[in-house]
Order: sequence, then structure tokens, then C-alpha cells
Amino acid sequence: MPTVGVDVPRIIAHRGASGHAPENTNAAFRKAAELGATWVEFDAKLTRDNHAILMHDDELDRTTNGAGKVAETDWADISGLDAGSWYAGEFAGEPVPTLSSTIGVLAELGLGANVEIKPCPGREAETGHMVAAQLVEEWPASLPVPLISSFSADSLVAARDVAPQIPRAFLARRIKLDWNEQLSALKCNALHTNHKYINAVELGQLRAAGYAVRVYTVNDVARARELFEWGVDGIITDYPDRMAAI
Repeated sequence: MPTVGVDVPRIIAHRGASGHAPENTNAAFRKAAELGATWVEFDAKLTRDNHAILMHDDELDRTTNGAGKVAETDWADISGLDAGSWYAGEFAGEPVPTLSSTIGVLAELGLGANVEIKPCPGREAETGHMVAAQLVEEWPASLPVPLISSFSADSLVAARDVAPQIPRAFLARRIKLDWNEQLSALKCNALHTNHKYINAVELGQLRAAGYAVRVYTVNDVARARELFEWGVDGIITDYPDRMAAI
């Protein structure tokens, strides 16, 4: 059976309000709060010297003015990169945040978070362990309990072992036939999946088994309404402002 869950809102801002600001930056979290979001989602991974930072890709190239693999780069080199200019000139100089700095910003803004463990290849367990341990140590009591998610079963196992008290969600692009066995083995209380590939029957089966179901990345209001009519527990969106009326 699912583990005890956490009170997660129906709308979560994807990588911050990433339709309006550069993803996985504190600027995006501030924008999400400005637009009325109460929770954000972001990706956490490790630098070569084991600093937890916010970054989706395994490489630095797409979202910074740097190059190369995150797993082969020290924090001292990443800390000076520009993570905003690629998105828009007004964000020039926006830094790559550490998990620690982001926790501070979330506390300031009163934002809850879905922390996706996004390990570099070969660092699945290590990343799960270190990110979960940092959440245990630094997460403020003033914020709602966070939610950990990952596509990596190894990361979720490591996070579970370090922080069994933090709820977990398994990420899957498509729902597999053995979803019940997977979720039970990982002691997750939720499944997060791509909205394009879910159907009402699968959703009903998951919810009947006691699992929360959230879907990404939903930016169309009509689609969001349909998914909520089916019974999804939440959507992850680049545009929390569009979803405010739902």
C-alpha cells in the first residue's frame, strides 16, 4: 500500500515558472510566487565535487554559457556561469543555484517543492543519498514537507533509506504494466507521468490502488480541465498563471 502522503496542491510550477523565466533558477521561483503558485518543481544533480545544484541536463551547454558535463565540472567553475541569458537578456547574469540557496529562497517565498532527483549517469544512488540527506538537514519547518521524485529507481531507494519520512513519487514517461509492483517496492505514494500517454482507465486503476497521480507538462487549459475531470491529483505546468482559474 502507498506510504503516507503529503498535501500537494493541484498546480505545481515546472522548474519554476519556466514559461516566463529561465528554468531551474531562483528567478523562475520568484516569478512562480508572483504568479500565485504555492509549489514549484525543480531538478537536482551533483557536480564533480558533490555540490547539489539545480540543472535538468547532464551537460551545461543548453541552459548556461558553459560547456561540458556537469559530472565532470566542479562547483567553482559552475558558480560563475550565466544561466539566464539563453532565455532572455533581462535575466543576464542569473546564476546556477545550489540546492541550499534554493531552499533559502523557497523559505523566503513560502513555496513548497517537488524535488526531482535528476542524477548524472552512473551517480543514481549517490545523488539520491546526498540530495535526500541535504533536505533532511536544511529543509525549514516553516515549509510543507517536500516531495521527492525521480525516474531512477536507484535514486528513490537511496532517498528512501536516508529520508523515509519524505514522501516519494516515481516518474515514468509511460505507465508500465507492472506499475503496482514498482510503486510498492519503492514505497512511493504517487506516480508522475507524461500527460500525453495516460488514459482515464489507467488513472482510475492507480487511484483505486491508493496512489496519487500527477502529470507533466500541461500548458493547455482545456487539456488541464480534461485531466482533472478524469481525476488526476495535480498537473505540473510551465504557466501556473494560465491554470489559476481551474
